[in-house]
Amino acid sequence: IDHQQMKDLGEKYFTHLGRTDEPLLERDVSLKEPCRFTGGDVRIRDDLMPLCHVALAVETCGWKNADNIPLMIGNMAIGNWDRSMMGGKDLVSGLAVRFANQPAAHSFMSFNTNYSDTGLWGAYFIGEGPRMMEITDYVVREWIALCTKITDQEVERAKNILKANLRLQLDGTTPICEDIGRQMLAYGRRVPLEEFEYRIDNVNAAKVREVCTKYIYDRCPALAAIGPAVAVPDYASLRSEFYWLRL
Repeated sequence: IDHQQMKDLGEKYFTHLGRTDEPLLERDVSLKEPCRFTGGDVRIRDDLMPLCHVALAVETCGWKNADNIPLMIGNMAIGNWDRSMMGGKDLVSGLAVRFANQPAAHSFMSFNTNYSDTGLWGAYFIGEGPRMMEITDYVVREWIALCTKITDQEVERAKNILKANLRLQLDGTTPICEDIGRQMLAYGRRVPLEEFEYRIDNVNAAKVREVCTKYIYDRCPALAAIGPAVAVPDYASLRSEFYWLRL
């Protein structure tokens, strides 16, 4: 895409919107300080549904925060899995191995959603209702492992996956344009891929443990569940799993 062509199209369709240097949040909402994140849970029990769907997350940071890169790497270390994947005990992700060897577990997907000054880091997982306590425990244990014992080898593998995903997202003119727009909104500029890779390469296992401890260990999570959720741990039990008295 020619730069001048993009500039001309922007002027054609967006100049009538006007311009201001005042942030949108400060213009439209009179917030004196950031809102406080409060953990909690929402459950919709429906025993007629065949599977239980759970989303579990903790509060993290915004796009521009330096901690975002280690959190992305931690997200890649957890990974994704569903029953269609082969591998069993030979899978890379520890959580994927646990799910693959649990017949009641169907899938999980880790996520890292960022906003201007906050974010949500977590996982969405699906399983059979009677075993959801065990399945939820798998997820939290792997999160705590990021805080306490992730190795340099695991971090290097996650870094390579993250760099590969960044490149795969730029496969075509449409995703490239979307990436440019997203970065302009998040960072105020287009961040070169080389700069992202430099930031990723500067992260080691100690940094991942430090950042994950800051945002995950002994923090209040937010949980949402729907389906046969009778076996999903109650909030007090779930909260107690986010710290270990013995490591």
